[in-house]
Amino acid sequence: MDTLSSILYEGIINNFSALAAMDQPPNRLSEQLLEAIEERIVTGEYPPGARLDEVELAEAFGVSRTPIREALIRLGSIHIIEKMPRRGWAIAPASPRRLVEMFEFMAELEALCGGFAARRATPFQLQKLLAAHEACRGVKDPDEYYRLNEIFHVALYEASGNEFLIEQTLEMQRRARPYRRLQLRVPERIASSFAEHEEIVRTILANNAELAAEKLRQHVMVQGERFANLVKSVEKLSAADVKRPA
Repeated sequence: MDTLSSILYEGIINNFSALAAMDQPPNRLSEQLLEAIEERIVTGEYPPGARLDEVELAEAFGVSRTPIREALIRLGSIHIIEKMPRRGWAIAPASPRRLVEMFEFMAELEALCGGFAARRATPFQLQKLLAAHEACRGVKDPDEYYRLNEIFHVALYEASGNEFLIEQTLEMQRRARPYRRLQLRVPERIASSFAEHEEIVRTILANNAELAAEKLRQHVMVQGERFANLVKSVEKLSAADVKRPA
């Protein structure tokens, strides 16, 4: 490990909590409800096509309709759910082609972030990236890994130093979020994801912009067996005989 890397690794564990806290969303009720509804969509409790009724959701979560409405509008804005004529909100289906296109676009955005980060990241931004990476080490639970994985990717976006790119990538990250979470439930995906992060961090520290971009592109792209596993998971959730929101 070179001198810069050694310096950056110093104090990572002690500083991680403070650094990670900077990337956490405001603790608002509508944000918590959004997360809860999104989780039920990801796990298949609310399958594609299922109707989401504001009154039923408000009763289920023990809240008023206002924060539920805010959460649904936000989910609709990123196309996880869609407004249906005379039916209210429903879970938006995602075709295999749509998933491929989504991940292709996300891969290019993250590749840009990685390339810029390798060229211009500050020492503090690199420390945040390394801290987020180390926090993922040894995590086995898919949901916990995804939470920490998000912090890693946000740190990567910020290290690009391009505010417009950061905004666009964050928006796309939110839209792809349910499927990226689902992908982590594929056997061995967590271990391979962490190994890929290791390579990404190494190339950024080495200021190798071209290789960093390519590593990010391959990390995000869903292809071959990984894509087949993801599509199988989506189809399984779609076909599952699960109850509608109550």
